[in-house]
Amino acid sequence: MTDARPTLWSRIKARVGGWLGRPAPFGRWVKGGAWSLRGFIGTQPLVLPRRRFRLYVPRGWAKGNAAPLVALIHGCKQTSDEFARGTRIEALADRAGVLVLMPRQKRTANPYRCWNWFDRRTAEGKGEAAIVAAMIRRVLHRYRADPARVVAAGMSSGAGLAAILGLRFPGLVRGVLAHSGIACGAATSALTALAVMKRGPETDVAAMAAEARRASGTGAPVRLLVVQGGDDEVVATRNAAALARQFLALNGVDVPGGAATTLPAPDRDERDATDQLRVVRTREWSRDARPLVRLVEVDGLGHAWSGGDAALPFNDARPPDATAMLGAWLTTT
Repeated sequence: MTDARPTLWSRIKARVGGWLGRPAPFGRWVKGGAWSLRGFIGTQPLVLPRRRFRLYVPRGWAKGNAAPLVALIHGCKQTSDEFARGTRIEALADRAGVLVLMPRQKRTANPYRCWNWFDRRTAEGKGEAAIVAAMIRRVLHRYRADPARVVAAGMSSGAGLAAILGLRFPGLVRGVLAHSGIACGAATSALTALAVMKRGPETDVAAMAAEARRASGTGAPVRLLVVQGGDDEVVATRNAAALARQFLALNGVDVPGGAATTLPAPDRDERDATDQLRVVRTREWSRDARPLVRLVEVDGLGHAWSGGDAALPFNDARPPDATAMLGAWLTTT
């Protein structure tokens, strides 16, 4: 977290210094919003296609710095403020010089503040995916962030939305971290979403990714890091495998036929024990010695951010540290 709260005068001096291109002496949160004409969602068609966001500008940022950008998307029954505190994202941002965009869901769009990853329009790249993509573009332009280092990350429903952004906006989003998430298009409606969370996709998510790759025509890699708890009773581990399969297909890797969770042989498959005797299995698929997809499965972890602040819901303080993984993942994007 940042140090003592800066005074009004120090904030004014920092803002003036920023106009002159001087590095920021401390991090700060700013507020904003974005909208998209394509942002109407099928589940709540009367909700205006606009959402608010918070943006963390890290200590040391200066105009002209091509900083990495992370869109960090909260899960159900969370706020962006709680998610920021639980993940300790300010400390990572200050240390690594990362701009952190945190979209805010509103209750009129979902009474539990879930992102509507199961909405057909959103899964197609419209709906809430289009709104968050507009946020990313706005921050890229306003803060001159590095377009080659944009990562969408999230927890639970936020991870589902991050996966959609990676699949539908491969020229905009270069990497994804999905913690306890769902593959893009895994559910065809809100009615089947709960069943998909428990049993895995009801669609061929790899075929969907292969078609998205053909349609985009970019061929640019979109790297995926999946973190999944072995004891997650909300999102089944089958969904983590489906996510890995989907992004392998998106990156042009042949995936075997059969079940929606069948994966090709990884280039790396390791099991390690943390200092608290948790077994962590890491599988990785690479190209040119750089990881394309990394699947990290943590025994004993439920539906919670690994290594987070346990004083807040949906956080588990025990290692491994998912926020540290996010920081390391930025270097591969």
